[in-house]
Amino acid sequence: MKFGIFYEHQTPRPWNESSELKIIQEALEQVELADRMGFDTVWEVEHHFLEEYSHSSAPEVFLAACSQRTKNIRLGHGIVQTAPFYNHPARTAERIAMLDLVSGGRVEFGSGESSSEAELGGFRIDPADKREQWLEGLEVAIRCMTETPFTGYEGKYVTMPPRNVVPKPVQKPHPPLWVACSRRDTILLAAEKGIGALSFAFIDPEEAVHWITDYEKTLAEKCVPVGKSVNPNVACVTPMMCATTEEEALSRGLEGGNFFGYSLGHYYVFGEHVPGKTDVWNEYVSKRGEHGYDPAVAVALEQERLGAKLAAGDTKGLRGATGTPDQIREFCQRFEEAGVDQLIFVMQAGKNQHEHICESIELFGKEVLPEFKERDEAQVAKKMKRLQPIIDQAMARKVDDVPQMPKDYSMKAIPKAMIDAAQNEEGKKFLEKFAQDRAEGKRDEALGIIG
Repeated sequence: MKFGIFYEHQTPRPWNESSELKIIQEALEQVELADRMGFDTVWEVEHHFLEEYSHSSAPEVFLAACSQRTKNIRLGHGIVQTAPFYNHPARTAERIAMLDLVSGGRVEFGSGESSSEAELGGFRIDPADKREQWLEGLEVAIRCMTETPFTGYEGKYVTMPPRNVVPKPVQKPHPPLWVACSRRDTILLAAEKGIGALSFAFIDPEEAVHWITDYEKTLAEKCVPVGKSVNPNVACVTPMMCATTEEEALSRGLEGGNFFGYSLGHYYVFGEHVPGKTDVWNEYVSKRGEHGYDPAVAVALEQERLGAKLAAGDTKGLRGATGTPDQIREFCQRFEEAGVDQLIFVMQAGKNQHEHICESIELFGKEVLPEFKERDEAQVAKKMKRLQPIIDQAMARKVDDVPQMPKDYSMKAIPKAMIDAAQNEEGKKFLEKFAQDRAEGKRDEALGIIG
């Protein structure tokens, strides 16, 4: 099983002029450390307007910075919002390809829809259309990355003439595809499209078994790949804080993990938000205070509850991967046994401290990760041998319905198009002379026509 780290770039209020700078620079240091410790992937979201919950509106920029500060860690878009009203498919393809080039072929291409009013409303996307927009944007982006040239598309949300979209990615036919999943229906959708499932629902390993069983069953029976290759992997996200004692891990990670869940609910379920004014952190603290919540008491109670459950032989109560190396090892082994391909850790949450996150990455990297890494290569090979016939059958179902390049299609420079349309012979002679002069390196007043 592989391991990743996940970033929303949470920035709870109160803010000062350096709050966002601090969060981003600390995250870059954490990614550098994770790379040195042997983590497999850094995953970065794309979100817009979600104050405090996620200040990550340009993941390709952050991941590009990561690419230049690391050697091996893969760079995961978790996710790109591929609805064309967010990102034109050609621009998505260009950014993915450029990141793949600057990183030497380390990109994982995750996509998704989003379901917050802040984002959907901000970009004028009807919630009823968001899945359809996600799929159309993804399909066209994949074609832009893989066709030379892209032969054009006329759809409901995208119309684009033939163009050769450059650059092309290092990884062929394209970087591995993933999609964000939070419910069973999106897990099944991922399998139907031959895409890796990025599960952002905080589930226990015992639940993951059912998700993976459903995924592989659907992959075998219904998969028609959206891309030109199949990524049959399932990844799960979980809170994480590793420390030498359980009490220390809980005191460092419990509050941040709780705020992560609260702020997500604020934007996606129960919240009402005034842009630039609503203080989500203050609301979180106030609401828990109304019910007598005390962070120190909560840590003690959680520790007592976990201790009682562990003594009874029940290990399901561990707060995600929050605990000692031994506790986290056992927790991760259950995911490994369930068949999960990658476990992705959320550490940068709420007001979790940078130094605690770094200590957690280092402790996990030294005491837990190596044994999983030793087993991973053989397990991946075993899984691929088992699934290869299923993948071959899925690829055989895929129909190549890409439109042919229009006959005699060409792009004309605007002055040439105007002169040709006017059948202006003097203008044609002028353009011929202009081209000849440029070929000979001559410079004259004719350059004035170029804006």
